[in-house]
Amino acid sequence: MSQTIVPRALRVAAPLAVLLALGCGAADATPKTSASPTPAAGAAVTAAPQSLALTALNGQPLDNKLLEGKVVLFVNVASQCGFTGQYKGLQQLYTDYSAKGLVIVGVPCNQFGAQEPGKPEEIASFCQMNYGVTFPLLEKQEVNGAGRSALYAALVSSPAGGGKDIGWNFEKFLVGRDGKVIGRYSSRVAPDAAELKTAIEAALGA
Repeated sequence: MSQTIVPRALRVAAPLAVLLALGCGAADATPKTSASPTPAAGAAVTAAPQSLALTALNGQPLDNKLLEGKVVLFVNVASQCGFTGQYKGLQQLYTDYSAKGLVIVGVPCNQFGAQEPGKPEEIASFCQMNYGVTFPLLEKQEVNGAGRSALYAALVSSPAGGGKDIGWNFEKFLVGRDGKVIGRYSSRVAPDAAELKTAIEAALGA
């Protein structure tokens, strides 16, 4: 996989402060990253992902009103992955459908090839400068293993999640307005893939 390199010197301007305030930024290996406590492995998780206490990239609580009653696409993201270019397509989805009720939520994770090593400010600056990201980004967290976050415990344990570990960066979970996980899409399903856009449009119309 080709890699996108994070610049060493990143200039944090006023727009970046806004992105951080919103929690915005922006072959398997499983290095460790920090994460919040989670239910025991294999435990059923029934809470709607939108109702969970989530933490934005800047370390502050994410306002649940941003997700309440919305269709949400959760994506575990990384800055140095062969799929990092999907940020562009994700931002386009957000631009095209946010007014209709879609929210994209990026979840930085360093568990796959250590491809998200950056600090919050670096992640936000990288996403803004390279892809113009305006959708929310959460704090870095684990999506697999004993340290799996409560969010990913809920997503993976859902019927659509199938209980299977996340395979790589940029897997996608589509959650309906009612908090039910509608679908799970692999890293190779691009943001502009017909199957994903059709599911999003159906969920927005529901």
